[in-house]
Amino acid sequence: MQNNQFTSFLEAKGVIEYNMTNNYMFRYILQKNEKVLTGLICSLLHLKPEQIRTIEITNPIDLAGDITGKEFILDINIMLNDDTLINLEMQIANEHNWPERSLMYLCRSFDHLYRGQKYEDALPVYHIGFLDYTLFPEHPEFYATYQLLNVKNHHLYSRKFTLSVIDLTQTKLATEEDKVYEVDYWARIFKAKTWEELKMLAQNNEYLQEAADSIYKANSEEIVRQQCRAREDAERRERTLVRNYNLIKHDLAVANENLAVANEENTALKGDNAALKEDNAALWARIRELEAMAESTKK
Repeated sequence: MQNNQFTSFLEAKGVIEYNMTNNYMFRYILQKNEKVLTGLICSLLHLKPEQIRTIEITNPIDLAGDITGKEFILDINIMLNDDTLINLEMQIANEHNWPERSLMYLCRSFDHLYRGQKYEDALPVYHIGFLDYTLFPEHPEFYATYQLLNVKNHHLYSRKFTLSVIDLTQTKLATEEDKVYEVDYWARIFKAKTWEELKMLAQNNEYLQEAADSIYKANSEEIVRQQCRAREDAERRERTLVRNYNLIKHDLAVANENLAVANEENTALKGDNAALKEDNAALWARIRELEAMAESTKK
């Protein structure tokens, strides 16, 4: 529990109970604090604060409502400057479906035209996922961005369709560009485990300081901690269900494979049995033939 004797994260010490890798904390802070949201978007899209005229979360949730079920909205939809759509999502557990899942969210965001609107009026969309695991172990990268490209000459098909992945486990691979815009600092802020670490990360950036202060205040509220705990419990149950489902699915696949092998062997045995019957019939026919010859010889 947060020590309430402190009035600021600058005075706090020890372990942070809930950081921003918790889905509820992630959404709570970004929905409650526009300055933190602004600073994060500036970092991710390489913008200056003065370039952001308006920023709005278009799918806010009741932060005091039930967040334990699968209906809890994990992703955050943002309208930036009335001309850009951004989708943010925090994903800690590897459910082995991120490429398909992120594409689904990105396509949903892009499919936003009303009847009668022109296709060229479609706004550019970004899906940015924060993953606490490496999506493609053979190609580790801290901040990866994907767009539609010609596979032969790499010509960009459209600038309106962008998917990015930030690997929270690979901050050591941050490029110089990532560091200039302090994307690596945001990633470390999300994962900070102690207040001492948080203070060190936030000391030279007002937006990071705002994020650190928001994390402190949120951890100081009993209802927020309860919601974070409830979300963790719900995700743990979901992971257990998924794991059990995958185990059953694997066992069923093995059983079906064994059954297929057994059926093949049974079919082969039936073929062998039929062949043996034919051989046996031929042998009896030969025996009868020989017996007939023997009888004729006696006469």
